[in-house]
Amino acid sequence: MTGRILIADDEPNIALSLEFLMQDRGYTVAIAHNGEDALRLAAEFRPDLVLLDVMMPVINGFEVCRRLRADPLQRGLKILMLTARGRESEVRRGLSEGADAYLTKPFATRELVAIVSELMAGANA
Repeated sequence: MTGRILIADDEPNIALSLEFLMQDRGYTVAIAHNGEDALRLAAEFRPDLVLLDVMMPVINGFEVCRRLRADPLQRGLKILMLTARGRESEVRRGLSEGADAYLTKPFATRELVAIVSELMAGANA
């Protein structure tokens, strides 16, 4: 697989685990530890997909998602919200802000990889 993935998560252990998992599948990865850095890296790194946590410092994931969707330069970007915030209202909010998919932590690695593969296929189509 090829493609670029931005991991936006303020938990270092989760970010490193996701980085290893995505690199192991052939993706090029960048990591942001807060929402402000996620927006900056999205502009600089130009990812195909963002794995986006909701609860991050500076700017939360919902706002990052909304801003990315408002940016015409990010039109083809896929966003997977990957978060411990799993109430139905939060899932609806994430999808209404523009996320392509929403996965609640803890998650099965196999499920994450399947969703990433599907989204990346759509991003590169």
